[in-house]
Amino acid sequence: MKYQVKETKDLTENEIEHILQLWDISAWNSMRSAYFRTFFKDSEFHFIMDTDENILALMRVNFDFTLKIAGTDYSFAEAVGLVSAHKKKGYGAALVRHFKENVIQRNLDTIGFCHSDLRPFYEKCSIEILHDKAKMIKESINSEWVNSEDDDILIFNASKETKELLNQLSAQNNAYLITKE
Repeated sequence: MKYQVKETKDLTENEIEHILQLWDISAWNSMRSAYFRTFFKDSEFHFIMDTDENILALMRVNFDFTLKIAGTDYSFAEAVGLVSAHKKKGYGAALVRHFKENVIQRNLDTIGFCHSDLRPFYEKCSIEILHDKAKMIKESINSEWVNSEDDDILIFNASKETKELLNQLSAQNNAYLITKE
């Protein structure tokens, strides 16, 4: 197994095709590689590969992620799209461990999100979890602010101040996902 990081522009046609297959999101299934590179231009991809360069597990880092908390914008690297080609083989957990080391070495404030049923997986991977704090993040959907569907915030790497800021989120102190038009 080999850990690898690639910028979107460096992905091969086959890798893009394989990523889309693994994610299996119907709206993206017919996405062409040129559009994929534009759509995910502010991202990088982290992989566990086998000796034949086949993707065993992958996740994406979104560098275009901003939360407005108490009137101030905070930018984070957002870890998303974790998927393993084979379940229960340890590839996803291995990727999470390599990924965490990578963002700590690079000192990137990196967070992610999960549903409560995935807590045991992330706990096994030694990822700090802010329970039920993702529900305090509001997203604009059809010009209406709605609560995030996720339950928890995952801390892959963050300063003490950032953790405190995120831990203070509540029904009275929401964060708002800022999207660029």
